[in-house]
Amino acid sequence: MKIIINNSSMVPIYTQIIQQVKSQIASDTLKENDALPSVRTLSKDLNISALTVKKAYDELENEGFVVTVHGKGTYVSGNNSDYIRENQIKEVEEDLRKTAEKAEYFDISKDDLREMFEMILEE
Repeated sequence: MKIIINNSSMVPIYTQIIQQVKSQIASDTLKENDALPSVRTLSKDLNISALTVKKAYDELENEGFVVTVHGKGTYVSGNNSDYIRENQIKEVEEDLRKTAEKAEYFDISKDDLREMFEMILEE
């Protein structure tokens, strides 16, 4: 499991961990029953507090993405990739909706907006 922390981001570190674990589950990089690094190992690797990692793992467990077995470790639970993918699509749709509203506010035509979107996709 590869996690990259952006210390200059406004997104809290524990949230960055959660987002990246969910993304790796959705992309099938992490599969059902795969073990996550221990809290101590990940905190040492990322040079962050173990409490921050624990908070991320607890949140992932509360949401049903991982299961912690006392004395054994934390493992990816099953059947999460569809749920995560649906949430990712919903998030992008919301961003697109906001962009469309902003374009309408600035009186940017739908054709111009489509053209901008196509140019961005080609980058």
